[in-house]
Amino acid sequence: MSIAAAQACFLCSLPKHTLTRSSSSSSSSPLSSSFPRLISNTPVFAAPTTVAPPVEMAPAERLTSGFEKFKKEIYEKNPDLFGELAEGQSPKFMVFACADSRVCPSVVLNFQPGEAFTIRNIANMVPPYDKTKYAGVGAAIEYAVLHLKVENIVVIGHSRCGGIKGLMSISDDGATSTDFIEDWVKIGWPAREKVKSSFADLPFPEQCTKCEKEAVNVSVENLKTYPFVKEGLEKGTLSLYGGYYDFVGGNFETWST
Repeated sequence: MSIAAAQACFLCSLPKHTLTRSSSSSSSSPLSSSFPRLISNTPVFAAPTTVAPPVEMAPAERLTSGFEKFKKEIYEKNPDLFGELAEGQSPKFMVFACADSRVCPSVVLNFQPGEAFTIRNIANMVPPYDKTKYAGVGAAIEYAVLHLKVENIVVIGHSRCGGIKGLMSISDDGATSTDFIEDWVKIGWPAREKVKSSFADLPFPEQCTKCEKEAVNVSVENLKTYPFVKEGLEKGTLSLYGGYYDFVGGNFETWST
């Protein structure tokens, strides 16, 4: 199955939906630049089924061969698209996704070049507005909203997230043992507390699954603390969405807020 067949049913009018495995596939061009090509009823799969076994090669060789394949199969076949992108970008989406190597949003959602302004970090966290502590994330949001004029911000969680597992494993007194990781994932502490309170009887892996989704909601709420995001929501020029990619079951789910 090609990457184009891994398109997600995305931002539909219903407030919440889930995609499941299916034998259907999309016949759309793998690099159509029109925005609505992202929206389809084709399911998301954990990985393309035709991926060849990895071939051992030196790191530099792997990077070079990867670029050569991209240039031959995508770049050179779409001169109009890349000509437009050379003049600037106007993505419709800003996406917060996890840095986990299994959940690349451009692959999972079939984003084309120029379609999504993407921020990836541990556990797809969006911190609350703080000009000092979280200036890097704030700068990205400010640029996307005020300069790129994105219309949608999406926070996407995923199954078996190591960052969320780490969050759920922090002791109740909040003591940490790492230099950066635990303090970072504590952004999702309200999600952890809600899950610990509401689902205390569930096994730990199931609690983590609950927290993977609830942490998305925390990040979406944190987005609303940014003045330019709040203004966009009030004017109707910006929409916020939560998402969850289960790469074990091959499902993708979105909800509006």
